[in-house]
Amino acid sequence: MRRDGGRRLRFQRGVAMVEFAIALPLLLLLLLAIAEFGRMLFQYNSLLQASRDASRYAASEAWNNGETELGEGLKAQIRNVAVYGVPSATGTPVVPGLTPENVQVTTPDAEHVQVSITYTFCPVIGAGSCGGSLPGFFGNAIALNLPLVATIVMRVL
Repeated sequence: MRRDGGRRLRFQRGVAMVEFAIALPLLLLLLLAIAEFGRMLFQYNSLLQASRDASRYAASEAWNNGETELGEGLKAQIRNVAVYGVPSATGTPVVPGLTPENVQVTTPDAEHVQVSITYTFCPVIGAGSCGGSLPGFFGNAIALNLPLVATIVMRVL
C-alpha cells in the first residue's frame, strides 16, 4: 500500500470548483444565446402569421367589380390587421414595438396583393437598447439588432 495516496487527494481538493468557475460563464452564455435565438424565431413566426392574416383580409376586401382596388382607407385597415389583429387601431401589437409604419401593402399585379412587414429584432441580452453592439475581437463590432422581414403574396378573391 502506498503512503502518499492521501497527499494526492489533498492536492486535488479544489480542482472541481475551479473547473466549474471557469465553465459556468461559458455555459450561461450558451444558454442565454439559445433563449434569445428561440425568442427571435417566435417573433418571426408571429410576424409571418400577422402578414398572412393581413394578406387574407386584403384579398377578401380589395376585389371590386373585377378590379383590385386598394384605397388609403383599406390600406390603413390592412396595416392595422397586421399590427393589432383587427381593422381598427386598438389593442396591443402582435410583436412589441411593431407599428403600422412597419407594414407595406402593394399590388404586384392586377390579381395579387402583397403585405410585407419589416421589423427590427432587439435582443434582451446585450449592450443596452436596440442600437447596441458587441465589440469585435478581430475587427468591427457585432450588431445585435437583426432585421426580420415577413412577406406574403395572396391572390385576391
